[in-house]
Amino acid sequence: MHHRLLKLWYEEPPGVSVFQPFSWIYGAVVSARRKAYERGWARSYGVGRPVIVVGNLTVGGTGKTPLTIWLANHLRQRGFEVGLVSRGYGRERGGLHTVTADSPWREVGDEPLILHRRTGCMTLVARDRVAAARALAERGAKVILADDGLQHLRMKRDCEIIVVDGTRGLGNGRLLPAGPLRESGSRARAADALVVNGGAEGEPLRGVPPELAAAALRMWLLAAEALPVAGSAQAQPLQAFRGRPVHAVAGIGNPQRFFADLRGRGLEIIEHPFPDHQALSPADLDFGDGLAVLMTEKDAVKCREVAGPRLWYVPVAAAFSEADSRRLLELAIRAIDSFIPAGG
Repeated sequence: MHHRLLKLWYEEPPGVSVFQPFSWIYGAVVSARRKAYERGWARSYGVGRPVIVVGNLTVGGTGKTPLTIWLANHLRQRGFEVGLVSRGYGRERGGLHTVTADSPWREVGDEPLILHRRTGCMTLVARDRVAAARALAERGAKVILADDGLQHLRMKRDCEIIVVDGTRGLGNGRLLPAGPLRESGSRARAADALVVNGGAEGEPLRGVPPELAAAALRMWLLAAEALPVAGSAQAQPLQAFRGRPVHAVAGIGNPQRFFADLRGRGLEIIEHPFPDHQALSPADLDFGDGLAVLMTEKDAVKCREVAGPRLWYVPVAAAFSEADSRRLLELAIRAIDSFIPAGG
């Protein structure tokens, strides 16, 4: 069902949808909620620190986690103490939880665990992200980065960065469940920056107004090597897996991006897509042969208990042109420098 919906949202031409009445209801609820915050009927709360939100308009992977990692690391290099806050989608424990490098992913979520390991920043997960952000401020964070917080209007923000997949765009342009949109595509106009992940420069971006697409920053996700899921084996260049088929496992929002990247490196792969955030069991990774298994980093954090010598993961890193890198960092620093605490 998950993959059928993705195909319907992103690949098939828009037509009559049995889900459209539900989309109208969903859209009315989203619009009423946003108006309630805009008119002061619902309250947004500051956290005493500048807040930068990285989010997306669509369901599924757009590259926001690699972008958050990039931004956190670059801000730290500029001397800012960064705190990361996330809901921790799919975790089994509620309440406020501190992420450490050894945290079980079921307790903190897969993406927050990656965020902390790749940045070393203080990272808290909680359904109440205002409380989590305030706790980070109390622990010394000077800047709060909120991963996937675009629709969390209860928390005030000083800068919004929206990430769009450069190949899929906004899909068929419809709201859930008839399409992939969490809110109208016009919402992108209110963001401080639009980042397009991948795709060909100059090509129309599906569902995005041309003037917004023209002003967008371009990001690429780069992968160069595979690392063992567990054990002490040395990292291997992706070219080392050429010459025989490999299994490719991806439990992310857009598995095809991972598969296409591996094929672009000259690998012959056997695809195994899974729903986003899905836990993987030994049976899921037992393909009855001795071939290597390459997976995403998001899958790897959930596989340490089932890891074996055949299991490898491929980390990716966000990259920008020098000009776009400078623009994005200047945007974030300007928001930080212009922050005025409540009562200040």
